[in-house]
Amino acid sequence: MELLVLLFVIFVWGLFLYNRLVRARNACDEAWAGIDTELKRRYDLIPALVETVKGYAAYERETLNRVIEARSRAIASTGSPASQARDENIFVGALRELLAIAENYPHLKADEHFLQLQKELINTEDRIQAARRFYNANVRDLNNLLESVPTNVLAQWFGFEKREFFEIESAIERTTPEVKL
Repeated sequence: MELLVLLFVIFVWGLFLYNRLVRARNACDEAWAGIDTELKRRYDLIPALVETVKGYAAYERETLNRVIEARSRAIASTGSPASQARDENIFVGALRELLAIAENYPHLKADEHFLQLQKELINTEDRIQAARRFYNANVRDLNNLLESVPTNVLAQWFGFEKREFFEIESAIERTTPEVKL
């Protein structure tokens, strides 16, 4: 009888640990969806920003094309967080160049539409950073469970896997890259 009670307690404890692993995995999936939503929001802002700059800086075609190409690559990136971060960082670099162009065009910097787009982009960057921090915190929690005893044993039995952190740079930074005309 005591053995049955002990086995029952171990079984219930195993269920508790398994459910904890499932909750952690689902939290990571939910957090990743939040990042994806914010990145799509950023992608939607870029065509309007490019068109506004085009009107003022017609001969900046190369930079505009790099932004459009990097945006397309970032949108198409669906691999691991590390590969997506790599594509995002290329996109962020091109976006910084685009925003640096505005420094050379006083009329563009004063354009109400450009200012509104820039404000939306800053807001979106803040939201991306918050979503990234939330995702990375959930990944940390899941990875801690996967590496801790006794959940690591249960995780191996049921095929739970570690997740990668998502690290990207911010498109809006205090320093503006140098643009040569």
